Amino acid sequence: MNAVSTYLDHNAGAPIRPAAVEAMVAALAIGGNPSSVHRAGRLARRAIEEAREAVAAQCGAESSEVIFTGGGTEANNLALPGAVRGGHAARLLVSGIEHDSVRAAAGGAGVPVTVLPVDRDGIVDLAELDRLLGEGQGPALVSVMLANNETGVIQPVAEVARVARRHGALVHTDAVQAFGKTLVDFPTLDVDMMSLSAHKIGGPAGVGALVKRAGIDLVPLALGGGQEYGRRPGTENLAGIAGFGAAAKAERRRDLGPLRDRLEREVLAHVPGTRVFGAGAARVDNTSCIGLSGVKAETQVMALDLAGVSIGAGAACSSGKVRPSPVLIAMGEDEETARSAIRVSLGWNSEAADVERFLNAYMEFAGRALKARGLRGEKETHHG
Repeated sequence: MNAVSTYLDHNAGAPIRPAAVEAMVAALAIGGNPSSVHRAGRLARRAIEEAREAVAAQCGAESSEVIFTGGGTEANNLALPGAVRGGHAARLLVSGIEHDSVRAAAGGAGVPVTVLPVDRDGIVDLAELDRLLGEGQGPALVSVMLANNETGVIQPVAEVARVARRHGALVHTDAVQAFGKTLVDFPTLDVDMMSLSAHKIGGPAGVGALVKRAGIDLVPLALGGGQEYGRRPGTENLAGIAGFGAAAKAERRRDLGPLRDRLEREVLAHVPGTRVFGAGAARVDNTSCIGLSGVKAETQVMALDLAGVSIGAGAACSSGKVRPSPVLIAMGEDEETARSAIRVSLGWNSEAADVERFLNAYMEFAGRALKARGLRGEKETHHG
């Protein structure tokens, strides 16, 4: 078995940036509790506030609007059930292509949940949103992600907010997969809450943030302290937060579109039965969701892993098992097609050579798979 040499699963988790490691080591050396008033405590508090300012600056928010959490999933859970328990919403509307953490949080909030349909490209139906908000009773909270974790399709979140405002509804967006990959500007989006995660941009896993407008009283998920403006009790993860801040500060938007487009062109040109999901819509430029008809995603992932290339399945759940992608099902695909989707996601340290290694491995595998099924691809290997 080859050692992993090419990592193209940044949407699952990006390799940690050296700047984040350096910041975390420095934070660990402080040794103080951020709630303490002595020197070590003040140094710890300063590190947290500097990280808060860095994250806020990266998304156009005020530092006072940033609440650090244990990750994007916790941020989503704080936003949806927290708003319901705070009296801000008596019903929830979530798009059909949301992350599991949004769907689960909505389902556990104790209020009616309506799923918003999407079109064949995975774009939320704004007319249906307008209709549903108009005929429902009680205050509503709408949750529509900014960029989809599987297809990369960018949602018209600012337009969602405009529709919601006409009906007095609040809006939350899960921006975990958009942060660092496209412009994420909290004021321009005009949403009330936005979820972020550190390890998607080269920060450490286990830390994220909920960006929240003032005046929205969220009930915390746990009790026991006044940290994070009373919304996330417990001593802060100083090292993780410092790493998040450093990753946010180091983030510089790269134009990964040429690399992604080359990857897709080669696959579509040389492997019969392949397609790119969401290609008709605006997408973040690091993500390709590719289906190979009749070949399960887990088979493709394992074959490329053996070739030293790490990619993701379209819908790997937390247990690592692969199921039919609920995102593709929501987009109108059948179950067999939804089981064939792999996800190739580039990131901060991706280079042209990574794409070439993927193409060589993928072409070789696809050639074998098609031959086994009695089909013949134009090429069995990639020659650049």
